[in-house]
Amino acid sequence: MTESASLPNPLEELTIDALRQRTSVKWRVYPDDVLPLWVAEMDVALAAPIADALTRAVALGDTGYPAGGAAYAAALAGFAQRRWGWDGLEVGRSAVVPDVMMGIVEVLKLVGDPGDIVVVNSPVYPPFYAFATHADRTVIESPLGATGRIDFEHLRATFASARRTRRKVAYLLCNPHNPTGVVHTRAELAKVAELAREYGVRVIADEIHAPLVLAGAEFVPYLSVDGADDAFSLMSASKAWNLAGLKAAIAVAGPAAAADLARMPEEVSHGPSHLGVLAHTVAFNEGDSWLDALLKGLAENRELLVDLVAKHLPKVGFRPPEGTYLAWLDCRPLGMGMPGDADGPGVVSDLAGPAKIFLDRSRVALSSGHVFGSGGAGHVRLNFATSTAILTEGVTRMGRVGA
Repeated sequence: MTESASLPNPLEELTIDALRQRTSVKWRVYPDDVLPLWVAEMDVALAAPIADALTRAVALGDTGYPAGGAAYAAALAGFAQRRWGWDGLEVGRSAVVPDVMMGIVEVLKLVGDPGDIVVVNSPVYPPFYAFATHADRTVIESPLGATGRIDFEHLRATFASARRTRRKVAYLLCNPHNPTGVVHTRAELAKVAELAREYGVRVIADEIHAPLVLAGAEFVPYLSVDGADDAFSLMSASKAWNLAGLKAAIAVAGPAAAADLARMPEEVSHGPSHLGVLAHTVAFNEGDSWLDALLKGLAENRELLVDLVAKHLPKVGFRPPEGTYLAWLDCRPLGMGMPGDADGPGVVSDLAGPAKIFLDRSRVALSSGHVFGSGGAGHVRLNFATSTAILTEGVTRMGRVGA
């Protein structure tokens, strides 16, 4: 944390009345009597340097086409060196892409063909399934272990089985993992690289939540691990600085994957928003102090959530996340199953089981566990990037139904 991290907690700056004036999906899908603790948007105002840059651009009418992603990639490289001690992000081995998921699709095209296999660790971010399937890939699950971490024996067996199909295999690594909040250790990532080399699997790391690692854990860029030279990483400022509506991301290739990245079609760079590239560049260059204040607030909310769950939902299983601002709650002990409940995957806004019950009876919107794939049914994902007042009220409401 920097010395200038004396900024106010961004999570406590906006009232619920101000938040309800927003027109983004978090605050528009449900009626006003619902507390939205679901989709990954934070209840924060823009960091001042980002707001200033966007205001200047709009005042100048600077809303044209983006002028490439070199400045964005350089800003990310500087951030990576400051925050993670990683100086291996070279601008020459990067490309600007519309967003992380579209970047993943474009990388899948570089390393494989329609009909190839994509391995994921379920439960996992639902768009992994949707985007890979839409790209004509076959998704195979390798479920996480009982503690929410990678089950390496199962992953080995999955890689071996996938390779027996004689199709090319890619592995989508989510780090930090969404929805569990697990931050993979260097030793775990080294094991991933070892297995990928052994079975000829190309690793594509979604590291969108990388800046959001909380006290007690350490983010390790996958490309910094020995043996990850032929892998790719997708990074963005969108989660850490709440810029999802300002589209832009960076694809980074390991040294042995540079030639693959060079084949990415030029038209892919037309997809990011010019204002998005500007905002993300400023975030990585000038957003450290604001991020430090946010991380402090998120760590406090994580501890508050531990207490709230223990008090109001004592039967619910909960491992405090090491990263992200997402909590994965095991509600199966509450007996909230519904007829027809099954593991997904599904669309992010689909509801079943406890998430539907909490919405109907508590007027709290959560993400339904079943949409995250095998192992997700009976769980909910809760977004705690909000004020302590909203978080407290939300869990208190849930407790009236699920205690």
